[in-house]
Amino acid sequence: MSARNPQPNGVISAIAGMLGFSVLAGVLVTAMVTPSLAVTSMAASSTIGIFDKLPSWIEIGAQPQENKIFAVQAGAPVQIATVFSQNREEVKWDEVGQVVKDAVVAGEDRRFYEHNGVDVQGLVRAALTNTLAGGVESGASTLTMQLVKNINIQMALQEDTEAARKAGVKAAQVSTIDRKLKEMKLAIALEKKYTKDEILLAYLNIAGFGGNTYGIEAAAQRYYATSAAELTLPQAASLIAIVQQPTARALDDAEKYPRNKDRRDVILKNMYSEKMITKAELDEALAVPVDETTVTLQNPINGCIAANIYAKQFCDYIVKSVKDLKSLGDSEEQRLENWKIGGYEIYTSLDLDLQALSQDTLQRYANPAETRLQLGATSTIVEVGTGRIITMAQNKAFDDSLTGGGITTSAINFNTDRDYGGSSGFQVGSTYKVFTLLNWLSEGHGVNEMVNANAREENQASFTDTCTNPSGGMYYGGPYGGPWKFRNFSNEAGSTTVMTATAKSINGAYVSMALKLDLCKTKQIAESLGIHTAIETDNPDTLAEVENEIKSNPSSILGTNDIAPLSVAAAYAAIANNGVYCEPRAVDSIIDAQGNTLPGQEQKCGNSLIDPEVAAAAMYALQGAMNTYPANPKDGVPHFGKTGTTNSAKQTWVVNSSSTMTQVVWVGNITGNFGINKYPSGANLRHLISKTIMLQVDAKYGGVAFPKPPQRLLTGTGVTVDNVIGQTPEIAKSILEARGLVYADGGEVDSDLPAGQIASTNPGAGSVVASGITVTAYTSNGLMSALPDVVSGNPNFGSASSTLNSAGFTTVTQVCEVTTTPSLVNKVISSNPAPGSIYKRTNEVKLGVGALTC
Repeated sequence: MSARNPQPNGVISAIAGMLGFSVLAGVLVTAMVTPSLAVTSMAASSTIGIFDKLPSWIEIGAQPQENKIFAVQAGAPVQIATVFSQNREEVKWDEVGQVVKDAVVAGEDRRFYEHNGVDVQGLVRAALTNTLAGGVESGASTLTMQLVKNINIQMALQEDTEAARKAGVKAAQVSTIDRKLKEMKLAIALEKKYTKDEILLAYLNIAGFGGNTYGIEAAAQRYYATSAAELTLPQAASLIAIVQQPTARALDDAEKYPRNKDRRDVILKNMYSEKMITKAELDEALAVPVDETTVTLQNPINGCIAANIYAKQFCDYIVKSVKDLKSLGDSEEQRLENWKIGGYEIYTSLDLDLQALSQDTLQRYANPAETRLQLGATSTIVEVGTGRIITMAQNKAFDDSLTGGGITTSAINFNTDRDYGGSSGFQVGSTYKVFTLLNWLSEGHGVNEMVNANAREENQASFTDTCTNPSGGMYYGGPYGGPWKFRNFSNEAGSTTVMTATAKSINGAYVSMALKLDLCKTKQIAESLGIHTAIETDNPDTLAEVENEIKSNPSSILGTNDIAPLSVAAAYAAIANNGVYCEPRAVDSIIDAQGNTLPGQEQKCGNSLIDPEVAAAAMYALQGAMNTYPANPKDGVPHFGKTGTTNSAKQTWVVNSSSTMTQVVWVGNITGNFGINKYPSGANLRHLISKTIMLQVDAKYGGVAFPKPPQRLLTGTGVTVDNVIGQTPEIAKSILEARGLVYADGGEVDSDLPAGQIASTNPGAGSVVASGITVTAYTSNGLMSALPDVVSGNPNFGSASSTLNSAGFTTVTQVCEVTTTPSLVNKVISSNPAPGSIYKRTNEVKLGVGALTC
């Protein structure tokens, strides 16, 4: 049965319902506007009781709108991204053209400025229309009632679940008398609280204009590439034509143009009949077509994928950091909800000039289209003393769309932790050795102390780790018991100073240092400088937390923990800041939708487990290392740094810091085991990238000399090797062992000392070494002596040869040497080696015998 051809009973029911609708609405208006008139009869009083149960509180409130993110370029703020849940930009009254205000009144509610939220005259007309239709075909909604409906829709869209959102939106739009009555009461409440202009502006800011476009400003930008203040008469009318039926009349599809024009023309004619425009203006506007010549469709720029080409990953980092922005709310949930409502301007620490340089440099040296491996590269710069993130760049372009952009793009930000970009971090290699160095210096050792640098096998139970075994310290064959064999990258051997070991990144030396330290303290020092794995969980009781925390096992000395580049940069920046760690932060300030300036991320700087003198000594050693690296800009600004390379060169790193800025560059495998040393320029890529960028960083931010370390942390508290030259091996051994050193017999060497006496040691006499280090002693074979002088007096060859033979030099040969002095003919005039030389007696001695010609 058709709803438009009801049976008599249906007609009677509809008439009763619609008449009831009109009567109730009339009483509602009377009760809300002039309640003294509404209580003159019992019937009226009873009816009013029904309305008392309806909700009566509502407010306009803030609507979801755009969030804008800014960086700094050439010293001034520049917008890099727009992020929103709804494409809306709220505008003020004077930012909307009068033609728009007139068009919405003429098109939606011509008695808007006359009624009190409910148009009784319109209700009666609607009742008659609905009676004939046999249903609710027309609700006589005023602009205020439409505003109420839109507010309810927006409230529904803020629900937590999709099901709740759908149910809420449906309830706000369902065609029932109950909903209409609620809208009427709430509309009247709005009219009591707000002025007409405030209600009209709220409607223009909240109304939907098709798709995800909300509000008159976003609609003007979307469909006409202009502002709400600059809309022409026909443009304004076309936009207002959309609001009744956005899916049918929105200007995002040419098929909808005719229906939009039909409604637009009705609005224009209404404006003329209401004397808002002249006949000439009407005719001119009606003559304007609605087609591709008048519509200028602009795709809304939303999200980090549409951000500035150089700031997409950074934008994503900011969005994922919203939960930390305390200015947006007291809890993570509240901050995320307020961000969804939007209207914020986020001013960040990003230096867009250096960011562009960094990204271009990374993509030039680390080809994002490389197919031999999944080649990744990042550069991040942290400001010393503040923690502000100055750059955050990588070689892969950002793309978080479902389809992706191929091998040159990624949705993952490799600079950050899992929670802020999706990365799991990477093994940091020898950049982690700095924490052993800091522990070494904290225990009073010095950078000039010598340690055993040999590659070897160590029993893991020999290391102290009070984190693992708080009572005894040693592992005692516990979780890390058993042999551990490691190698040196360049096959270094013997003993070396910590200074040299740092510059050359000698594994054996750092293992020797760690054997004298508590690995637990090394871990604690690292953590006090912000070091943590890139994957963390919230529950410390879960296995995942144990698996993902920083390890303190022996192999961690050489950098086996997976850490994000940003964390490494912040830790080294703390060293440059004399040991004071500052948490990385990216948001300097915030402006909310009302124009209030709010604090950005709080600067959190605090003392770590290292003091300024230890930091100074570490910088001294690391400056020595940087002096050997190609990454050193050598531009007059002092730098310190450290490289890192993992097994098979899967990951390569270089830290490069001045007194003002700390940069970390990582180049390696995103996944897989391809050795970077097999790639063109190999491990040098990190240096090329770092130097190129730091030259510009120095030019912009400069830097000063690092503080001088105290002498005690240069020499340390080690043992001075005694001079045992000339002693017997037995006596030498007892002297060295009394010093806490280990004696080793290095065998015989050529020496002029009597056979069996100690001829030399390594480390040599006077060297400051760590206690327990092995001193290798070499014994004289007694085969060397001072060569007798057989040149003075110019004896003949026979006499000179006899003298040498008597001294033990058994191999003497004669060579001709020209002389111009007749008396020196057949006389010895030279020897090789020269007289007095310490020379091995079994080696040949050549005597030059004079002759006039040879």
